[in-house]
Amino acid sequence: GTRGAVLTRRGITLRVLLRDGLLEPARGVLSIYSLGKKFVGDLGADGTITWQETGQVFNSPSAWATHCKRLVNPAKKSGCGWASVRYKGQKLDQYKVAWLRKHQPNVPPVEESLASEGEEEEMPEEEEEEVTREGRAPIPEPAAAKKPEEKSKKQQCKSLAEPAGTDHGPPGKRLESKPRVPVRYCTLGTRDSARNPQTLVEVTPFAAINKFQPFNVAISSNVLLLLDFHSHLTRSEVVGYLGGRWDTNTQLLTVLRAFPCRTRLGDAEAAGAVEEEVNQPRQWGPYYHGNPSVESKIAPFWVMPPPEQRPNDYGIPMEVEVAYIQDGFLTNDVLQEMTLLVEFYKGAPDLVKFQELWSQDQTYLDKLKGSLASRTPKDQSFTHILEQIYSLLKLSS
Repeated sequence: GTRGAVLTRRGITLRVLLRDGLLEPARGVLSIYSLGKKFVGDLGADGTITWQETGQVFNSPSAWATHCKRLVNPAKKSGCGWASVRYKGQKLDQYKVAWLRKHQPNVPPVEESLASEGEEEEMPEEEEEEVTREGRAPIPEPAAAKKPEEKSKKQQCKSLAEPAGTDHGPPGKRLESKPRVPVRYCTLGTRDSARNPQTLVEVTPFAAINKFQPFNVAISSNVLLLLDFHSHLTRSEVVGYLGGRWDTNTQLLTVLRAFPCRTRLGDAEAAGAVEEEVNQPRQWGPYYHGNPSVESKIAPFWVMPPPEQRPNDYGIPMEVEVAYIQDGFLTNDVLQEMTLLVEFYKGAPDLVKFQELWSQDQTYLDKLKGSLASRTPKDQSFTHILEQIYSLLKLSS
């Protein structure tokens, strides 16, 4: 408590930094960036932190950071508070260093931990910057060395057959895919560079791990219509971007736009670049034999990062519950994208032949219309425009 006492980094608290003038209490001066989300806090004169979004009060940077990071990643055990929380844009641990240099310049450092009094030792983590301006969030990919002691993880449940990858074949020929059987997450073990990158993994419900979904998702019917339409056009796999809006108050992610990639993954020259650019796991196609229904099954999922103590594990694909928003009309963007997709696949060897039979009494075009029926807007005046696009499809194939 006396100014002459020697303090280690563990003994330096927000109260010490406030007392000695390195920090000043004020509203909105503290911030955390985690997985693309920003948290803002007020610094009190007593060293407490008030989270502006909810008014909750936290006694230390670690407590606030842990709470916030668990909202975006339930597997988080600690928040690396002093390395994660920023005061006016600068990390708090840098203020600790400044205090030591000013008040104890002749005292050699006796510990490397940045934890403060009353806080747990924390594992260092990747620096998380404000990246929302660039439209992407950092996704660290730690290098993995396979450890013998972790082999037992694979033995905890029955191993399923490793799926064969897609046989793209020579460019210009019709693409055929071998059946790909999804494996259970518990069979994966640690990251392995030899693993087939096209391995499908079964999704896990949040209830199965005794957790709640940490955010809500809503998706527009126009997005689903365009996504489903793109998937029906070709026997090859398709990819694209999804865009939308994040509401920090309601923890709601609303998907409002779809951007189909008009490039074939089977293209020997462009496929690798597109896969790397989009960097999204691909889904089953709409003609998957396991689904006899006309309507496509769309299964959103979120890959939850592995626990801190097992950084070399694969992320867990979690099944995400979604609310659907029925649009009142088709936007020009959607209609333009549909027309461009028809033009792109026109005459291609992997274009679906829509006049052929999909089942005993339905053509592939019937299948497409049936799947899109539940995703069409309330305004029926757009029906004739869709019929024009369907006519283009018949001509193209």
